[in-house]
Amino acid sequence: MKRIGVIGGSGLYEMDGVHNLREVRVETPFGEPSDAVLVGELDGFPVAFLPRHGRGHRFNPSEINYRANVWALKSLGVDFILSVSAVGSMREEIEPGQLVLVDQFIDRTRGQRSHTFFDDGCVAHVAFGQPICMELLALIREAAQSIEVPHHVGGTYVCIEGPQFSTRAESLMYRSWGVSVIGMTNLTEAKLAREAEISYATIAMATDYDVWHEGEEDVTVEQVIATLKGNVNKARSLIRAAVPRIHQAREGGLVTSSQNALRNAVMTHPEHIPANTRKRVALFMDRYWSEDSQ
Repeated sequence: MKRIGVIGGSGLYEMDGVHNLREVRVETPFGEPSDAVLVGELDGFPVAFLPRHGRGHRFNPSEINYRANVWALKSLGVDFILSVSAVGSMREEIEPGQLVLVDQFIDRTRGQRSHTFFDDGCVAHVAFGQPICMELLALIREAAQSIEVPHHVGGTYVCIEGPQFSTRAESLMYRSWGVSVIGMTNLTEAKLAREAEISYATIAMATDYDVWHEGEEDVTVEQVIATLKGNVNKARSLIRAAVPRIHQAREGGLVTSSQNALRNAVMTHPEHIPANTRKRVALFMDRYWSEDSQ
């Protein structure tokens, strides 16, 4: 069964219209996901929800097992992911409370998290020049326009390690780069989703102006939470409007650029890949290895 996945914080699976909800505990070759995956039907369409920080917000951005999260969703038939995330605004026109559909990333993480499924004797290089699935982004944009939710289309998300917020000097430097928002999680998800051949897009929820804005107080957790509560309702409405569009596009034969990302991407000859490594990536690679054996 094909499902549309949603990665976000707690509360998103409590939307109106979700029925037959159940928890699925997924065992993965990469360890435990952040939490059980909640699968059900949103207005009749199969969906899967996963809180990236775990319910109760137990994992900081560097502790999240991104590989297990994406593998778990893939194993449950997820082929599209809507990633909902709180971010800081780096531009005056992106006001706290508005949504941003980003289309680029800059990586400022520091190697504390795993960015690839392909290691331990298996090397793959997927194309990542366009890190967001633009076909999926277009469908989300249509959904946002249909419900008239305030949003911005396009922009760059700078992904920092965290869990601390930026210094003012760092924030001003990122501003000089022309970035739109700042966050701590979505780039790692995007990289792994591409390797898993899942179409991925970010719904970034601006909660504050980071620390660059002289007319605003420095960002605090209290400020983020207060704005986030209002944003969650907007995100719920957008997801509910986007899911049927995505489903209909898929049923209509939509093939995105992400869905064949691994074709010719693995550089290592199958006979040189260790058995354990081959088993870990079989979920993604079996269809290609089967072609090679014919």
